[in-house]
Amino acid sequence: MQSKVGYSANSDVREAVEEATRGIANPAGLIIMTDHERLPEIAAILQRKYPDAQMIGTSGINYFNRQSSDQNLIVTALLDGASCCAGYLTRLSASPLGDLSNLQDAIRAVGGEKDNTLVLQYCTNDEERLTTTLNVALDGSGIRMIGGSVFGYPEGEVGQVAVNGRIYEDACAFMVIKNETGKVRVYRENIYDRIPGGKPHLVTKVDLQTKTLIELDHRPAADVYTDELGVPRDRIIDNVLQNPMGRVVGDQIYISSQKSMLSNGAMTLFKRLNENDTIYFLELQNYQDINHQTIKQVQADFKNISLAISVNCIYRYLLFTQKGYYNRFLGDMSKLGNFVGNIGGGEQIDKQHVNQTMVMAVFD
Repeated sequence: MQSKVGYSANSDVREAVEEATRGIANPAGLIIMTDHERLPEIAAILQRKYPDAQMIGTSGINYFNRQSSDQNLIVTALLDGASCCAGYLTRLSASPLGDLSNLQDAIRAVGGEKDNTLVLQYCTNDEERLTTTLNVALDGSGIRMIGGSVFGYPEGEVGQVAVNGRIYEDACAFMVIKNETGKVRVYRENIYDRIPGGKPHLVTKVDLQTKTLIELDHRPAADVYTDELGVPRDRIIDNVLQNPMGRVVGDQIYISSQKSMLSNGAMTLFKRLNENDTIYFLELQNYQDINHQTIKQVQADFKNISLAISVNCIYRYLLFTQKGYYNRFLGDMSKLGNFVGNIGGGEQIDKQHVNQTMVMAVFD
């Protein structure tokens, strides 16, 4: 599969589109990343310019190799060797299952298969309900999924995604991408691990609607956190970059980030936990070493990389920025070739919604 990535920092919409699409002809698919304000106009212009291309779009901070901004335009074109079909699931907050046939039809349209097909999606809200819905179509197929939650839109506004020139709210924009000439693999980078000697804790009381963790081991969640980590209640939220929580699924740990503290010792989270889940408190590891391991693994898996597309959590972005590592991270990842992606408020991979993680798909 061939790809081409175009970039523009021009503030004028039409000039930005012209610059970012220079040299792009007859694309099978386009992936749009830009700022919230300009997404509707850019999506409409690109739809008129490339009426035969399948398109999805999202907004927020994005990056292409070493370049990153929240006021730019990145257009990723999927070219020869790619079969694409874009679509949407609406009513994420209520009943996205009603649009599931859109995804099933898209998979059939491209002839989706294990090892060479990816579902790439961007969503606005209700990630747990979304991943459950997507799994109805994907379970048993071997087709992998990655995605990200729209993040960074102005206060008082709502997240939006674009599909084939139109804007949707309370929705997921997806593109089924089949690599007709090679494979696709999916990666998840986690820079946290269990605290040495840390104990498992049972989730005993939650409010699923508000993603609130009320009790662990039948005690206020904040008290359990403080007892194990020695972090006072008023610093637990600020400590999220150092010590988030992790839900155990088999031998895997999926991060759930603390969001806000309530007066009764409960915490709202960015990833929902369910009663009877087992969690551990985690600690930050050597993220540079872990990232280098990720790069080595990808390079071992692929001889000729066409495209690496990813979603990085806003908390990873904040951590790397605070540590002065973000530009180094982008530079290292760009060694893979076309490295493109965005900063999300949450990440999705296969059946899971996660926090503080990088999810990535790589095509040859």
